[in-house]
Amino acid sequence: MLARVPASSANLGPGFDTLAVALTRYIEVSVEAAESFSITTSGCGAGLFDDERHLGARVAARVLGHDRFAIHVDSEIPLSRGLGSSASLALAAAAAAGSSESLQVATEVDGHAENAAASLLGGLVVARVSSREGIVARSLALDPSWRFVVVVPDQELATSDARRVLPSEVSFADAVGNVGAVSLLIAGLANREDFTPGAMDDYLHQPYRMGLLPFADALLTRLRDAGAVGSCWSGAGSTMLGLCGPDDSSEVARAARDFLVEHSVAGVVWELDADRRGLHLA
Repeated sequence: MLARVPASSANLGPGFDTLAVALTRYIEVSVEAAESFSITTSGCGAGLFDDERHLGARVAARVLGHDRFAIHVDSEIPLSRGLGSSASLALAAAAAAGSSESLQVATEVDGHAENAAASLLGGLVVARVSSREGIVARSLALDPSWRFVVVVPDQELATSDARRVLPSEVSFADAVGNVGAVSLLIAGLANREDFTPGAMDDYLHQPYRMGLLPFADALLTRLRDAGAVGSCWSGAGSTMLGLCGPDDSSEVARAARDFLVEHSVAGVVWELDADRRGLHLA
């Protein structure tokens, strides 16, 4: 079976560990019965751990209960850049292996329900894991005119490293600030005319992570100055995202490319749409 799922960008500023949007970059995983295990890979991450240690192989073996299969992984999603590469791979591998609980499997493996839910459902999602209800994921309204300028540095930044700089406690005022911002963000993403720039203000994670990437703050400012209505870290980075109207994304992307050159930051810039389909099986 072949499973195709999109990349995802989580948090979107104040929606820490709850909001994510699916984006038009993809990973495909095929799993077929075989006499013995084999794996082939192409695209992003090709050649890394091409054995039983590969995340996709481990997920497929978990679902099947054995290792008598051939798996192929073809990915457009860079690793360790804040675009949900692990969640999308785990979700696709579980689905390709025939799991009817691919969201559950991917969340248990990767730890991020919002990334996995966006790759599964497409569009904008909210997700959480609770001891009472387990995984709860819901699709949210997303204005079709939104465009996403995605700046992907070559520099990797593991989520675990980005987590280490976060505080164990935050002030009451900061918590209230994020609640207000994320509420406005959901309204603005649903209807572009309702968007307000303060909706992407974050007090829980971005301020603490800025020191990990010296160029981050200046790049986020450049995206906004060039016409993005808001900008944020994509997940835990190193990718940065600019939220744009349909007439502004080209100029914002150009400004982002100029910034990378001016600051000698190796990387690429993509203009992407939200993927509306999510998981596709063939």
